[in-house]
Amino acid sequence: MNQSLSFPLHMRAVLVLGLPLVASHLAQFAVQIIDTVMLGWYGVEELAAVVLAGTVFLLFLIVGSGPAWALMPLIASASEAGDDTRVRRLTRMALWVSFGIALLVLPILWFAAPLLRAIGQDAALSEIAQDYLRIAGWGLIPALFVMTLKSYLAALERTRVVLWATILSAAMNGVINYALIFGNWGAPELGVRGAAIASVVIQVAAGLVMAVYATRALPQHALFQRIWRPDWEALGELVRMGVPIGLTGLAEVGMFSASTVVMGWIGTLELAAHGIALQIVSAFFMVHLGFSNAATVRAGRALGRRDEDSLRRGALAVLLMSALFGIVTVMLLVGAPDPMILAFLDPDEPLKDEILSIGRSLLIVAALFQFADGGQAITLGLLRGVHDTKVPMIIATVSYWIIGVPMSYVMGITWGFGGEGVWMGLVIGLLVAGVLMSWRFWARSSRIGQAAEV
Repeated sequence: MNQSLSFPLHMRAVLVLGLPLVASHLAQFAVQIIDTVMLGWYGVEELAAVVLAGTVFLLFLIVGSGPAWALMPLIASASEAGDDTRVRRLTRMALWVSFGIALLVLPILWFAAPLLRAIGQDAALSEIAQDYLRIAGWGLIPALFVMTLKSYLAALERTRVVLWATILSAAMNGVINYALIFGNWGAPELGVRGAAIASVVIQVAAGLVMAVYATRALPQHALFQRIWRPDWEALGELVRMGVPIGLTGLAEVGMFSASTVVMGWIGTLELAAHGIALQIVSAFFMVHLGFSNAATVRAGRALGRRDEDSLRRGALAVLLMSALFGIVTVMLLVGAPDPMILAFLDPDEPLKDEILSIGRSLLIVAALFQFADGGQAITLGLLRGVHDTKVPMIIATVSYWIIGVPMSYVMGITWGFGGEGVWMGLVIGLLVAGVLMSWRFWARSSRIGQAAEV
């Protein structure tokens, strides 16, 4: 973002960077969508179990991605200053931290069933979820590796390789799932374990593609040379910035995970419908997330130049694009929910009508939080771009866990509104977060010339 850019040119700059990131997020999310669709065809119980398992896996993936998310604005600022040494140091240590987090989490995923039963989930569903996680859990290592390289490449505005690697992964996932879930083409019928195997394979493939590209296209960074050598200064910087980002992600994803737990208390059908509706809403959210990443990179570069005008004008451009997409999303959620829900269900499923009815109601509620969710995602990305992570962490914790989660329980269970009440609690939490983070960013943007660290 240059200071001389007009508002339309700011929009174009964000689109050039953001659209490949949006597409890559959608392609990556397609992996999860494919799992849900195919397991929905396989059986409602398997679908509900993998909704639980996927929630647990995503929770640790988001928390573990804190260093990767921290890497993006740091690399953007360093690249703007032409400091290749700093780029290399930070990226190597981000890979270190990601690997360490994955190793710490693996035992939790291996023994997931007792934990799920302890929070009130059905025993049979918990065992199926554990079967999935005992295989898929190993994919957390390459998944965090991919998240780190994805942030590194995005910060350098090398987004096309990120897009093609994730498209390749999504295509591979569909093929392997079709073979291993159902036992097609002579493969064994493995059900949820087949889906887990596919997830691990495609994460490894995506990681290899990005690593080869980084080595060949960006040799000046020499990422993997002497990677075993520690760099305590860079490691400390990543941890200081990455921990608040990881905890912010934990607060948001944890709120949705808590809603999944509450839906499990209500019933298996409600849980299955919740899982489908959440997949649909999350797919739309990937667009906001891609623009949020673009906002982080562009804001990081503006910070490197201490360019307040570009920061503010670019922020307005990306917020406008998010709002426009929010309008389209609301129209689809309210006007055409049935085709989206039915795509996840076997046409011969005897419980199809019940799940459809519940899912339809949830998507109507979801339409209420589209602008709040998009707004908080974009402003959170902008705040990360100016290296502001601690206060957003506090805002997220209060909005989601002091307000959102209790309201979901009260409205869904105590007041008896069921699934719709649970999702109304999500609306309230996201709305509070959106308002507070927007206020924080615009207050901070006027001081871009001052120290960036909070």
